[in-house]
Amino acid sequence: MSNDNVTWLTQEAFDRLQAELDELSGPARTEITKRIEAAREEGDLKENSGYHAAKDEQGKMEARIRQLTALLRDATVGEAPESNGIAGIGSLITARIAGDESTFLLGSREIADGDLQVFSEQSPLGQAIIGVKEGDSTSYTAPNGKQIEVEVVKVATYTP
Repeated sequence: MSNDNVTWLTQEAFDRLQAELDELSGPARTEITKRIEAAREEGDLKENSGYHAAKDEQGKMEARIRQLTALLRDATVGEAPESNGIAGIGSLITARIAGDESTFLLGSREIADGDLQVFSEQSPLGQAIIGVKEGDSTSYTAPNGKQIEVEVVKVATYTP
């Protein structure tokens, strides 16, 4: 899981994303194609808002299909790795960031459902805390150039 292209997913998240991919690349793709054809038959494409909206939607859908295909192809599926008190991908982290305590999942946004905040392991915060033990502190440079202090308060194994 140290490879930048590999994402850890729970089996539930993998199945949910696979179902989304199946829907988008099957019935949804067929439906958008029909909508484009129907709008094309209306005539002048320059001023045909239905055609342009459908083409725009098609572009977004194709981008999501590419994203899901790559994500699922490179995913490591299974239970969250045991944290052993060390921050890593799939860990539920409680940290004091610039003085404010926050709990979040370290990993892919696609893993979690609901209100759980997620930080990618490639984010500045994620990169700073990977490998940090409970009780230890570190810092990272925010996108605005400001240095942010982080204390890892607790590291737990994520259970959906």
